[in-house]
Amino acid sequence: MFLRALPLAFVLCGLVLYAVLGGADFGAGVWQLLAGRGARARAIREQAHHSIGPVWEANHVWLIFVLTVFWTGYPKAFGSIASTLAVPLFIAAIGIIFRGATYALRAGAGSVREAAAIDTIFAISSLVTPFALGAAAAAIVTGRVPVGNAAGHAFSSWLNPISVVVGLLTVANGAYLAAVYLAADAQLAHSELEGAFRRRALAAALVAGAVALAGLLVLDAHDRALLRALFEGGALAAVIASGVAGVATIALVARHLHQLARATAAAAVAAVIAAVALARWPTILPGLSVARAAAGHDTLVWITVAVLAGAVILFPSLALLFRLALTGRFRAGESLATVAAGQRERDRLRPRLLARVSAAGLVAGIGLLTFADGGWAHGVGLASLLLFALAGFLAVVPAAVADDAESG
Repeated sequence: MFLRALPLAFVLCGLVLYAVLGGADFGAGVWQLLAGRGARARAIREQAHHSIGPVWEANHVWLIFVLTVFWTGYPKAFGSIASTLAVPLFIAAIGIIFRGATYALRAGAGSVREAAAIDTIFAISSLVTPFALGAAAAAIVTGRVPVGNAAGHAFSSWLNPISVVVGLLTVANGAYLAAVYLAADAQLAHSELEGAFRRRALAAALVAGAVALAGLLVLDAHDRALLRALFEGGALAAVIASGVAGVATIALVARHLHQLARATAAAAVAAVIAAVALARWPTILPGLSVARAAAGHDTLVWITVAVLAGAVILFPSLALLFRLALTGRFRAGESLATVAAGQRERDRLRPRLLARVSAAGLVAGIGLLTFADGGWAHGVGLASLLLFALAGFLAVVPAAVADDAESG
């Protein structure tokens, strides 16, 4: 069961990252739509573009990750969801494409009128896309997607009171996250827009809280079984954690502690996803459990290998991207050659030794996940694959960085 559930854990982690990072990306478009007119409104729009411009494309990596891992790990469930919810997923895809196109078109706008039209398209797409994704997610959670090819209704599955409320909540949460992040960015830049985004963050937090409470009332009227599950066991703990993190975010923003508020705002949204996942566990679709939906053993093993190996490369890369986006440099007063020299001084392990450790971890991990049946063996195999990915990364990347620094 451990191995069958592991890809779903990866999917949920990717979903959290997309909800937090991609959600803030969409939320920035909401504030562009509501910025108003005049010089201050133009400054707000420019600040939003400046903040999300370097990272928006990276944020959507998580959506691709979620779809790919879920499709490979649970093909029957993926096929059922993709066919029944083809309409909202298509709307979301169109919205993402339009938003991406506006970044290229905005740079070439020849007049204020053209720029305004492009910003309007961007903002509308930023509303429609998260609403469609939220409504589709609600259809899955409430059991409106039956197993089978297009077995559910093409419209009522995602156009119903619960889905509409969840779609609105997704939009509100994105606006809330975006305002908190933009306030933090403005504070780092010593911008006078900090106050404007701070007020928007407080207002968005109240709106998101109100929509969440309305969602509980709608659940009570239309799906009491799910509502009861949300207030039991681990799901209840996650609901409480979300509420605490939300209140903490409001308090931190009110005290101008925007950098800490970034973390608590993200935690509040992540806890909501965790609560829903725990409430539904171990069911993916009606009559289809995680164990029954999972792909074959070998497929699950190689998904695990690919995800862990990729994560050790991807996470440092994204960390560097966000660091550069926030600070505009690697480290104050340090050149790339200095960083590489320091890395060589700290890491005295030889690349050949690390390569051997990495190879041993790969062999042990695949062997334990493939030929052993016990849960403890799968746990050791997972740890071995993590060792493989980490040792391989340390063996290759520092030397490559140092070589680039010397050649530069």
